[in-house]
Amino acid sequence: MKNIHRTAIVEGNVNISGDVTIGPNAVVRGDITIGEGTVIGPNAVIEGNVEIGKHNNIGIGTCIGTEPQAFRYDDDTKVVIGDNNIFREYVTVNRSTKKNSATRIGNRTMLMAYVHVAHDCRIEDEAILANCVTLGGHIEVQEKAVIGGVTPVHQFVRIGKMAIVGGGSRIPKDVVPYCLVAGSPAHVYGLNRVGLKRRNYPEQVKRKLKEAYSIIFRSGLNTTHAVEDMQKRKDLDIQEVREIIDFINTSDRGITK
Repeated sequence: MKNIHRTAIVEGNVNISGDVTIGPNAVVRGDITIGEGTVIGPNAVIEGNVEIGKHNNIGIGTCIGTEPQAFRYDDDTKVVIGDNNIFREYVTVNRSTKKNSATRIGNRTMLMAYVHVAHDCRIEDEAILANCVTLGGHIEVQEKAVIGGVTPVHQFVRIGKMAIVGGGSRIPKDVVPYCLVAGSPAHVYGLNRVGLKRRNYPEQVKRKLKEAYSIIFRSGLNTTHAVEDMQKRKDLDIQEVREIIDFINTSDRGITK
């Protein structure tokens, strides 16, 4: 059963599934789809072209689907959000800039208070963005990555799988998967050992990741030569190391070191 507060505004081509709650003074307008069990808090604004999945919790004052902060953008753009996400107070998510494209947020993510997700970003499953994280346009945050509070991330940067960025950092370059990064300017300080342990990665995988980390960041080799060295070594031919190699080889901005 839909629970829509009498002061909420719902208008346009809005498709609301059962058991959706829309709080006081919330505004839902445009071409909107909202999946079952989603809760939209007081004073939230959902507008434009937005697809929201099931069981999302959208906090007080959150704005999703607003126009991109760009001088030029196409009309037919959107935001696509998966299931079981948490948007805390006053999060902003802008829609994409190009026709038939979308700003995308996966499943089971948490965006804490005042996070800003700019146009054309992609946030994958189980990522966590702490308070006041600011993402420029076209940023990719890969699965299970964590970004600490009050951190600006430059446009087109990628934050790798299970990487952790310390709070108050400034991130102008890509962050390699499984690494810990902090500072302004940012530097790599080690592997995400706690995350690897909590997710029950085998000891052999952790050892291989440690070897790969040492080659990339502590051997004195430049990045190109470090990747070449890892590609030659049969003992490092495991999925997690290949993920790192592929990430570096496809980096446009260079990696944080």
